[in-house]
Amino acid sequence: MTTSEQFQLAEVTPAYWRVTFSNGPVNLIDTDTIDQLAALVDHIEAAPELTVVVFRSDNPDYFMAHWDFLANPNVVAAMPPGPTGLHPYLDNLVRLSKVPAATISAVRGRARAAGSEFVLATDIRFASDRAILGQFEVGVGAVPGGGAMARLARLVGRGRALEILLGGDDIPADLAAEYGYVNRVVPDGELDEFVDRFARRIAALDRVAVSGIKQLVDLASLPPDAEFVSGFTAYLTTSGRPENAPFVQALFERGLQQPGSFERDLGIVIGEMRQARPRGPAE
Repeated sequence: MTTSEQFQLAEVTPAYWRVTFSNGPVNLIDTDTIDQLAALVDHIEAAPELTVVVFRSDNPDYFMAHWDFLANPNVVAAMPPGPTGLHPYLDNLVRLSKVPAATISAVRGRARAAGSEFVLATDIRFASDRAILGQFEVGVGAVPGGGAMARLARLVGRGRALEILLGGDDIPADLAAEYGYVNRVVPDGELDEFVDRFARRIAALDRVAVSGIKQLVDLASLPPDAEFVSGFTAYLTTSGRPENAPFVQALFERGLQQPGSFERDLGIVIGEMRQARPRGPAE
């Protein structure tokens, strides 16, 4: 097993790798995640026999919670571009979506906002029946920055994408599967065995054929790289605005980014708090 601070890589076989994400009590995504994921994608791209990679979390409540609200936005904006020429956050997700190996997310717990954008960049998404997905950014006054609009619109259709993105609500696993947000739902206790069996099946197949099929599906279905730029620019413009700072502070006071019921039900409670909040004359 190869271990870094946030990603633990187990090379099950030369053709099958398993990556476990761990970053604090609720699995936040931060600038260190960006740097470490870039190194992991480099490693995946360079592996000559690799056919399938499974991404998982060992935290039953959080696959990847969301972006760390305490990350310095100036540091994020100033990060140098990755090999695609895109900001490294976008670069990671674009490159991950196009690696020759098949990528599978085994989603247990919450995958919201940046966590949702990560699973959307993988090829196949299997969800525990306890999984929750969502894009709550609109609730904190921001446009999602990691390609959620481009990817969701292609996966679930325009209307359902707008329902997910404008509603900002939690999407339970069964509804996510009905919409095409995830491939299918598996009982929580069977998720690891199911995903492992499916990954081993792919790993046993011819790598050239697997890679060739994926590349042609990519051509038919993935957004062009340039489409992600406008979303990320909108995120940088809309996130962290002063008028939303009191609301975000109220979220922290209630338990944002801490283990507990508030963070677990974040998509729901943001909506409830917004509806209960008095609106000024300019809103």
